[in-house]
Order: sequence, then structure tokens, then C-alpha cells
Amino acid sequence: MAAALQVLRHLARAPSGPLLLGGPLARLASSMALAEQAQQLFESAVGAVLPGPMLQRALSLDPDSGELKVRDRSFQLRQNLYLVGFGKAVLGMAAAAEELLGQHLVQGVISVPKGIRAAMEHSGKQEVLLKPHSRIQVFEGAEDNLPDRDALRAALAIRQLAEGLTADDLLLVLISGGGSALLPAPIPPVTLEEKQTLTKLLAARGATIQELNTIRKALSQLKGGGLAQAAYPAQVVSLILSDVVGDPVEVIASGPTVASIHSVQDCLHILNRYGLRAALPRSVKTVLARADSDPHGPHTCGHVLNVILGSNALALAEAQRQAEALGYRAVVLSTAVQGDVKSVAQFYGLLARVAGARLALPGTGASVEEDERLCELAADLQLPDLQLKEALEAVVGARGPVCLLAGGEPTVQLQGSGKGGRNQELALRVGVELRQWPLGTVDVLFLSGGTDGQDGPTEAAGAWVRPELTSQAAAEGLDVATFLAHNDSHTFFCRFQGGAHLLYTGLTGTNVMDAHFLFLHPQ
Repeated sequence: MAAALQVLRHLARAPSGPLLLGGPLARLASSMALAEQAQQLFESAVGAVLPGPMLQRALSLDPDSGELKVRDRSFQLRQNLYLVGFGKAVLGMAAAAEELLGQHLVQGVISVPKGIRAAMEHSGKQEVLLKPHSRIQVFEGAEDNLPDRDALRAALAIRQLAEGLTADDLLLVLISGGGSALLPAPIPPVTLEEKQTLTKLLAARGATIQELNTIRKALSQLKGGGLAQAAYPAQVVSLILSDVVGDPVEVIASGPTVASIHSVQDCLHILNRYGLRAALPRSVKTVLARADSDPHGPHTCGHVLNVILGSNALALAEAQRQAEALGYRAVVLSTAVQGDVKSVAQFYGLLARVAGARLALPGTGASVEEDERLCELAADLQLPDLQLKEALEAVVGARGPVCLLAGGEPTVQLQGSGKGGRNQELALRVGVELRQWPLGTVDVLFLSGGTDGQDGPTEAAGAWVRPELTSQAAAEGLDVATFLAHNDSHTFFCRFQGGAHLLYTGLTGTNVMDAHFLFLHPQ
């Protein structure tokens, strides 16, 4: 991209003059420059939450005494350390843990996404790979982030290891996003296929990750504190990379080391909400009927220490620092963006208009109606940490470009059979929204990317858009509305301008939800 940008800058100049800001080539160069900066910020956000460095900061081992310190707790290691893990970032976490604690490690089992070792090796990311003679057994499964037979075998191996521990042992549990699909162990007579079908139906109808995990816990041997119960009486330390809004340890990967607080009634309420209670398989009804509101792990999990290693907030804080170093006035709007992707896109589209108006004409702003509508959209999203007022005040005080950052995990209600992911769909919908609002003399770019590097069942992490997207797409014979109606955002971006708007990082080895960047650059 950098080489192409230099060529475009050269072509956009007059024979002996500055950059011709009004020319189409100059606008294209400006677009690519913004896109380059957006990708740079995204990569810095991901780099801040890579598993190896985070784990090394969290653990401290005295090589002489064998004392392991985790936060304010100490554990004595004497060939009594066992390790299990599950999640998209766990391969790198396990490699870092074995590098630090390997002399005390007896045995380990981890469950990671199918193909991740080959992908990391192909990308040259040797630091996240285990050594050839590792004591950690690796299972790959959960293709396309869906539980499968391979992941089930891994879960049963993890359970077997945990159940064999004694009071003298220490179990190190590594957990990251994607861990729920990589630890499927349904309570009989529920089959993996039945549980998977129910999860798919809930996801397709827009269930939140909290709702999905509530159902998963109720039907699982290991989630909702089940792994902690299996490991008792051993001490358990869980190191967690959060991919859930607010970092609730009971929700991340469905809380395998946290006693469940949800009842059967909570499950039935969720199933009723999405119209699925009547269609439940008999086996699911059987498990729910014989369960009560008591968690199926110890009430207090007193033998467990749960530690959050990294989160979306940490990633956005680093992107904010990098944006400021590039000369932007940068503000983190929220790390808790949830809700239907359509509503989120409407919010970002109008935010660009309202903030852009303040930036283009200091002392003025958008219309009162637009301001009020933006506040209504924000209220509908119910974001607990939204800094909207602070962000707009920062825009007013800015004397140059502005970058508004946010993170979270919106949901997509599937209506078609196209190919895409929530980040690409969000970007495409924001592109449509930007067209509806006059943005005056402010250049705007919006980027949405998944920090794991894989948006849905695609090889892209996300995409970026500008207000010209819909008109440029129409000129290429692409009807954005048709692609959105079929949830076919990836196909659209592959065809649009030769795929230039797609964000490719490869699998990153980490996962702290999504990052959203809105750039406002006065012309």
C-alpha cells in the first residue's frame, strides 16, 4: 500500500506545486493515506494484547525457590504444575507459559482452532508455536468457530487431566475468546450435534454472547464452573484474555472456572425470547428439567484464582496513544459496543455527521434535530461506558484531525446465506449511512476489524469504508442493498475495487473482540 500511495501522491502534484487537494487522484491518495493509518492503528491495538508479553507480565517465577507469583498470590512449584487451555489465543499463551515454567510442567492439554499452527508457521510467528518436545498436547478443532468432534475429544482430554489432580497440584488454565466452542462437553443425553444446532439457531436470531453462554453452561459438563469442580481439590489459576464486553469472568468462554449464577428459568426465558422453547430436542428438555438453580460447581470456587490478562480496553488505549502520536485528537468512545449491527451503523453514521459539522465549522455544529437523534440512538444502544459528550467536546476543541475509537461485539441477525462477518457487515452498513449525511469539508473513514484476524468464516479481519462507497460501487455495477439483504458483505468487498477495502492481518494469535475507528480529517 505504501508504494502505491507514493505513486498516487506523485501523480496528484502539479508540475511545480503542492498536492492538488481538489483532484480525484489527490482524493484517492488521501483515502489510501487514511486507510494506511487506520490499519497501522489496528495493528498497534492488536500488538498490545498479544498473549506472550501479557502472560510474562502477569507471572513471576523465582528460579531458586520455585515460587510462582500471580498478582498478589504465591504458589510453590515442585514438579506439580499442570496446564490446560482453550481459545484462539491459547497457542501463544501456552508457548509463553512453557517457556517460563517448563521445568515444573508435568503435562498439558490445549484446544485451539483448526489450522492455527500451520497458519502461524506460514506467517512466520514462531513465538506462538510450541517447541518440538513440548509436554503440552495440542488438539485442533472448532472449524469456523463451531464445536465439533475434534473439539469434543479435546474437552474430554482436558476433563480427564483435571479429574486426576490432587491437593498438591496446581492447574494453570489458559482461556481466551473462542474458548467456548473449543470446550464442548454436553451433559448426556444431549449430543454435540443437538447442542450445536441450538447454538446456531440462537446466534442466527441475534442472541448475545451472554445469552449463548448461559445456554451452553446449562448443557455443559465443564462450563459454568464444571472444570473447576473437576480439578478440585487442586489449586487452580485461570489466566484470561477477555473477548466479552465488561470482562465478566463468568461469561468468557462460558466461565469454566467460575460457578454459574444462572438458573434453569434464565435459560427458559432466553429460549422463549427467541421462539425456540417449543422446538427443543427431548434430550435438552431432560437436562433442563433435572437441573435446579444450584450451580453445578462448588458454590464459591475458593480454590480458584481468576485473572484478566488483557481486554479490549487495553487494545484501544494503545491505539489511542498511536493516534495521538500521528497528530490526531483521539478519544475512546466505548469498549462495550453491543446491539444489532444495523443500529450500531446508524449511530456511527450520524456521529460522523454531528462530529464532522463541529470540526468543519468550529463554534457551530449539526442541526438540533441531528444532535437529538444521535442521543436517541446512543440511548437505544445502552452502552454503559459511552463517552459521547466528552468525544464531541474534544472535537470542538480540536484544531486538526480527530480519531474516535470504540470496541465491542455487535450482533448480526442472519437473513441470507451470503458470506461475511460482523465487522465487514458493520463497515458496509456504515458506508451506506455515511452517504446519507452531508459531511462538508471533512474527510471521513470508518474501519471495523476483529482482533483475532478472522471475521466470520472469511480470511479478512474486517474492512474500511468512505462516504463515496455506494456511488463507487454503483459505478462498478454493485448494488450494496442486495449484498446486505443476503448478509454477503465479504463477497461485496472482494468484488469492490478489487478487494482494496478489506483488512487482512492473518490470524493474530489473540482475541479481544472488535475495534472500530472513525477518522475525521478536515480538508
